[in-house]
Amino acid sequence: QAKIRDHTETLPMARMMIPPEQGKLLGLLARMLGASKVIEIGSFTGYSATWLVDAVGPDGMVIACDLSEEYLAIARQHWRDGGIADRIEVMQGPADVSLDTLLAQGAAGTIDMVFVDADKTGYPDYYEFALKLLRPGGAVVFDNALWSGAVADEDNSDASTVALRDLAGVVAADPRVYCAMLTDGDGLLVAYKLSEEIE
Repeated sequence: QAKIRDHTETLPMARMMIPPEQGKLLGLLARMLGASKVIEIGSFTGYSATWLVDAVGPDGMVIACDLSEEYLAIARQHWRDGGIADRIEVMQGPADVSLDTLLAQGAAGTIDMVFVDADKTGYPDYYEFALKLLRPGGAVVFDNALWSGAVADEDNSDASTVALRDLAGVVAADPRVYCAMLTDGDGLLVAYKLSEEIE
């Protein structure tokens, strides 16, 4: 993990990497869920996946979805160097296509946890995909839910800000889940799936 952090900090988009304390929290949540199968939407250079792989244990699996071939190549090398590549299934391409593929392969209701740290305007769609893929008692976790405080500014009409603000309202009102907004890092929106019946 230290090696990934050090390398990522030399990259122009280093700010996309989650902080260590958020990784620790993700690992804690995964352990509390008894997770053995996790989907990550947005892997960047592979740092958050290391926390999730550690949490699911030697028999668990993390499915890493990312659009960027460049960043996935970096992540794969880090995972190989760390001896965990065999426990990470990589799906390169648009996340909605990857998630649809997983559903078509019969993954509905089989996933323990979904971590989303990707394009913010895609979050509403990823939420619905996550609810279909998660087992009852599983959870979806969205990063950047506070968006540096921008979501609290009702005059901010930036597309990403609006998507995050709207998502928080939808999740809070959704009877299918029990949710909480955590202030760790840039904010984590956590939704725990209650219902078995997801249309």
